[in-house]
Order: sequence, then structure tokens, then C-alpha cells
Amino acid sequence: MKQFLGAISTPLASIFGSGFLVIVPILAGAVAFYSVYAMLAVCVLAFLVGEVIRYNIQYVEPCLANKVAAKSTLLLQRVSDLALILAYVISVCLYLHILSAFVLTAIDYDTPINEDILTTVIIITITLIGLIKGLKPLENIETWALLITLLVIIILSVALANYDYAIWQRQSSFTMPVWVEQSSWQILTILAGTLIVVQGFETSRYLGREYAAKLRIKTSRWSQIISTLVYLSFVTLALPVVHTLDGQYNDHSLIDLIATVSVLLVTPLVLAAALSQFSAAVADTLAASGSMVEMSKGVLTYAQGYLLVGVGAIVLTWSVNTFEVIALASRSFALYYFIQCLVAISVAKNRYWQFVLAILSVILLWITLFAKPVG
Repeated sequence: MKQFLGAISTPLASIFGSGFLVIVPILAGAVAFYSVYAMLAVCVLAFLVGEVIRYNIQYVEPCLANKVAAKSTLLLQRVSDLALILAYVISVCLYLHILSAFVLTAIDYDTPINEDILTTVIIITITLIGLIKGLKPLENIETWALLITLLVIIILSVALANYDYAIWQRQSSFTMPVWVEQSSWQILTILAGTLIVVQGFETSRYLGREYAAKLRIKTSRWSQIISTLVYLSFVTLALPVVHTLDGQYNDHSLIDLIATVSVLLVTPLVLAAALSQFSAAVADTLAASGSMVEMSKGVLTYAQGYLLVGVGAIVLTWSVNTFEVIALASRSFALYYFIQCLVAISVAKNRYWQFVLAILSVILLWITLFAKPVG
């Protein structure tokens, strides 16, 4: 059980990294009262991609480890590693953007310029800690961040359920978000930009030094099952309260939503947001730096990796807003998943599986090219 919990904590923490903080306003702005169905569609797509990652753990990893992989497989794997490094850098920017938005909103200082300044300060702080002492000691925050995040999600869900029940008792119906007329293309491109919300299951692919393949496959699958149930429940319970936002959706809308239910819940929400986003940013900085060291065969050091991640994240911070970086992160991870599909195709023998992989590849390539932010 201890090994199971250890192996599932990383993918689960990554999936919940920022998703529950932003998914409700994004879906409400895109599809209004169809948010639950949209959430289910995104989770199903993510689960199918997760099966590709798990397939690669089972069949591609041994080929790479035993150095019997075809040249095409090896090349594709290296390209996917490069794509993953880029995705991690964008994720660091995303996590800290959300952290800044929630903290600044709580103290009534949230403006775009203040968000950018605070995000930059935190990035510099993480980079300096990495350069001076290294980030390995901060990895332990991940488990605590996951536990606190799950606890807060449960508390918020119970509070939302109680609020919904009280509304139903009074009026026997709910007021749903107002549908904003958009084309099917616009809706699909916005939903494509939410892939980052359920991203994180692929981290099991890179825990080979600590856990056996069979355990990583099992825990990766369970992390997606658990997160799907949690996300569907959370979106369902939050939907009847969304109309209180009056159609104004931003990166900290969840605070306004929860304040409607109970102002006492705002502080734990902000604390959970700050801890989870900081932990996720540290984890992705470590992952990106480790990949850089490995790919450069030791030419780059971890310290140089931290510096490169920090510079890249700061440039992004001053270039895009939170919803834009969410779409950008979704596109970058879609690119990584697309290449992982090609890796799987390069070793697959079953024609039916090759067909499924080809369809998934097309979908992921489409997301890479066309995903866009809400609003």
C-alpha cells in the first residue's frame, strides 16, 4: 500500500495541480449549462491518451532500456522529451500565474501588472533556491500539497452540495449560466484548450527509477479514474452557483463563487491554491531541468536547467495572461502526447490499435494547432 500511495501521489498531484481552480469558469464561459458533459468529454479524451502513455510504459520502455528500439522510435522519443521540456516551462508559468491571481484577489490587490510582478518574484525565488541549495529538498511539499488540496476539494464540494440543496428546497429548480452564442468551431477550440486541466498522468512514465512498470501503469490509471470522478462531481455541484458571477469569468472566479457559498471557505481555498501551485511549479522545474541534464548527457547542470526554466517562465509571464497560458500549455502537452502516439505506432503490431492511435494522433495534432483561450 505504501508503494501504491507513493506511485499515485505524483500523477494525482499533477492532475489536480491547477485544474480545479480554473475549470469551472472556463467551462461556464465556453458551454454554460453543458459544462458537465464537456468535462466528461475532456476526461474521456485524457483517459484514452493515458492508455497510450501506459502502453509505452509496458512496451516502449523495455526496448529503450535494452537498446533494441528502432531508430525511428528512438528519434521520436527524443523529440517528445524536448516537447515535454517546453510544456513543463509553460506549466511553471501557468501554476505561478494562478497562485498570484488567488493570493492577490484574497488581499484585494489583483491587477494584471501585480499578477505579473508577483509571478516574476516567485519564479526568481524558486530559481535562486535552485541555484544556491537545489530544489530536491522541496519535493516533499508535493505530498502535503496533494493531501491539503484533496481535503479542500472535499470541503468545497460538501459546502456546494449543501448550498445547492438549500436552493432546491426553496425554489425546486436551479438557475443555470446563460448560454453565450458561439460557433461549434469556437466551442471546440476552447474545450481543446482545457486539456492541461487533466494533464499529469504522464508523470508515471518518468518514475521508472522508483517504481516497477506494472505499479506505474496501475497507479496512472487510478489517478485518472479518481480525478475524473472528482472533477465531474465538482463541476456538477458548482454549476448551479455559476450564475452569481453574472457572466464575468476570470482566473480567480472560483474565489467569488465560493464566497457566495461561504466567506469562511475563501481562506482555506487560497491557502490550498498557493501551496498546490508552488509545489507543482517546483516539481515541473525539477522535471524540466532533469530532462535537460539527461538529454544534454551532462553538458548542462541542474543549476543551468533551473536558470533556463526561470528565464523562459518569466518571458511567458510578461507575454500572456492566465487563460492564454492555459491554452498554450494545453497545446504544448497535446504536442507531447501526439508524439507519444507516434512512438506507440512505431512499435504497435495490432492493426486495430494502430488505427485508434492514428485517430488520437489527429485529434491531438488538431489541439496543438487550434486550441485557444476562453473569452
